[in-house]
Amino acid sequence: MLNIDRLQQHFGSRLQHNVRLANYTTSRVGGEAPCLLVAHSSVELAADVQYLWQNNDPVKIFGSGSNMLVSDHGLEAVVVVNKTKAIRFEKRENQPVVYAESGATLITVARQTAENGYDGMVWASTIPGTVGGAVYGNAGAHGSDTSLNLAMAEILHREKGRVSLDAEAMQYAYRSSFIKRNPGSAVILAATFALRPADPQVVKAAMAANAEKRRLSQPTGSCMGSMFKNPEGDKAGRLIEAAGLKGMKIGGVEISPKHANFMINDGTGTAQDYRRLIELTQNAVFEKFGVKLSLEIEIIGEWQE
Repeated sequence: MLNIDRLQQHFGSRLQHNVRLANYTTSRVGGEAPCLLVAHSSVELAADVQYLWQNNDPVKIFGSGSNMLVSDHGLEAVVVVNKTKAIRFEKRENQPVVYAESGATLITVARQTAENGYDGMVWASTIPGTVGGAVYGNAGAHGSDTSLNLAMAEILHREKGRVSLDAEAMQYAYRSSFIKRNPGSAVILAATFALRPADPQVVKAAMAANAEKRRLSQPTGSCMGSMFKNPEGDKAGRLIEAAGLKGMKIGGVEISPKHANFMINDGTGTAQDYRRLIELTQNAVFEKFGVKLSLEIEIIGEWQE
């Protein structure tokens, strides 16, 4: 049980109580958290998490709120919303890099990179998540991903303290890292990405082309992003469509008619609607193709079967 009085005494007016998490998720579902903090700098984020760890308080970091399905029954933890946003351009051993705190959005980092005359973040220019989420889950698009671009990640490790790790040390796999595989072991504070000088107009044109491609192929609306990882040698969306599930709806959540690897909330959907539709999809694809689809999103919170 959380010691609310102790938390209130330590955090003061920063501590919010009984907060509806649907307001902090891109799917617009999720029950309440008993306590919520907003961190506005990597220093504040590190201090908040360090205090909570030292007191054995359960903690969950929220970035943009994508790639997660939060239960209708909420989450018995202190939710720390990462609003860190600092971005700066540097040279390290003559290598241009962009440094970004983990709450900065990838789209903003990519746009500023182009404005400053650098290439290297075009792949990230249409991903609606944060730097921290990308480093955590090895986000990728348009033929590249975080593992191919990360120069260094600044990590607060539960046992080792503050450390810097390169892409190899992050032990990346497809849409995964050692941090994602070990929940609660570390928090991402910031990251630097390798860049190269380029004509800003050329980089902006490439970003615009990717944005148009995404507009034509992916739905808009309240969703978490891609629901399932692509099986080796295939596409999750193709399998779901071939199983006849495009447009399938449970409650207020529908498998997008535009791209079958997206589930859209029409405004009335619940987390349980998502959960049931996920299970229906996995079962149908397995029965038809013998392929067990693995989730790209994370399911978190208190669930009652």
